[in-house]
Amino acid sequence: MGRAFEFRKARKFKRWAAMAKTFSRIGKEIVIAIKEGGSDPETNSRLRAAIQNAKAANMPLDNVNRAIKKATDKDTSDYKEIVLEGYGPNGIAVLVEAATDNNKRTVANVRSYFNKYNGNMGTSGSVSFMFDHQCHFKIPNNDQDLEELELELIDFGAEEIFAEEDGIMIYAGFSDFGSIQKYFEESNVEIISSGFERIPSNTKELSGDDIKEVEKLIEKIEEDDDVQNVYHNMTYPDGYEPDAD
Repeated sequence: MGRAFEFRKARKFKRWAAMAKTFSRIGKEIVIAIKEGGSDPETNSRLRAAIQNAKAANMPLDNVNRAIKKATDKDTSDYKEIVLEGYGPNGIAVLVEAATDNNKRTVANVRSYFNKYNGNMGTSGSVSFMFDHQCHFKIPNNDQDLEELELELIDFGAEEIFAEEDGIMIYAGFSDFGSIQKYFEESNVEIISSGFERIPSNTKELSGDDIKEVEKLIEKIEEDDDVQNVYHNMTYPDGYEPDAD
């Protein structure tokens, strides 16, 4: 298995976000997608992806419709997508994706979290070079031959394909999202969910209290309403048992 598989396994191993936060993040994705490309999913690929993700997360239809209505309201503020970077405790690289209508507020808040939890927020580019920006898709596992599927998708940019309990994951470069999405839609392949992730190119294994120290920072950042995703390059030792959520 490759880096994407190990990265995904680690993120599932320790689940940070609560369901309410997930719905909030997807709702904001819907607003941003509509502001950028309009409210028709047929002509707005980013909106189609956001709605797919809402279904995959079992987000109530009322929440989806509320987000769509909010996005089409002329009084709704535009969100700006920003990336913030820094180092957490024990030299762990941390990359934060946020969507905000007040850049100064978001930057100040995230900086305060780094400072409070023994980290340091850096300048643009200070840790982003340590992460590969990739897209991913999950499709149903209908007993496909993974090697055959990989050969089919490699021309569209697929780099890594592996099976999970609830589907097949496909990872590719950030810029390959549109071509793979189009291939699946034209081939009538159901897309369960899709999106983007930052995969660390190198990792640092911690243990015991060092892990907990980093987790405190990550959890605090993820609680912020403006934060969409948090990535880091910490890994867990074999046999590590996380605290129950």
